[in-house]
Amino acid sequence: MKIIFAGPSLPDATSLAGEGIRVMPPATQGDVLAQVEQGANVIGLIDGGFEYAAPVWHKEILHALSLGVAVLGAASMGALRAAECHSFGMVGIGRIFDDYRSGRLVDDAAVALTHAPSALGSKALTVPLVNVSATLDAMEDGGLLASGLRRELDDAAGAIFFKKRTWRAIVEQCAGLTEPDRPRLLAALLSNAVDQKRIDALALLKAVQEARDSRSNADLPWTLHETPFRTRPAL
Repeated sequence: MKIIFAGPSLPDATSLAGEGIRVMPPATQGDVLAQVEQGANVIGLIDGGFEYAAPVWHKEILHALSLGVAVLGAASMGALRAAECHSFGMVGIGRIFDDYRSGRLVDDAAVALTHAPSALGSKALTVPLVNVSATLDAMEDGGLLASGLRRELDDAAGAIFFKKRTWRAIVEQCAGLTEPDRPRLLAALLSNAVDQKRIDALALLKAVQEARDSRSNADLPWTLHETPFRTRPAL
């Protein structure tokens, strides 16, 4: 059984996944464990809850790995957990994972965004910093940003709370822009926007599709120490 936890990074995951892959909403604490106990052999973690729900626990990922379950992560919560659990066998995919793994990214908030509920398609409503960086990189490489503007846009994006960060808010935060320049810059940002989270999520989906649907018998170089981590608090 193959499972993918996806939300705003890949809102159309269900239509893209194909046969044999079950798409679940963003994972919260206990969801990975539950799927392992139900027989999952391959788990792709893309999105996860973090603000109003406890996030996926590292121990449940390690438990899955200790049983030979392939666990892959990318794009959002998946990239964070993959960077943290990479040395134990979790597979990270994509630029965002690479940036966390290398230390170029250190703040969890770089992948945070606000999105519509799953019933309304999980559409992203704000822009995460990882997408801002990817967009500005592409524009800078293409010679579309004036000298010094890149830093001002980076600083502006970083100063805005993730729930309020839109391309329009970023442009409005740039004090050095003249009023006639603002609409032109906004239009350029929108037309050249890079959705790095989606790019990485699609790469993870491909990897899950190609993965063997069975548990491995690999001899791990580490031992999982049993703790009461499976115990859920009473309500």
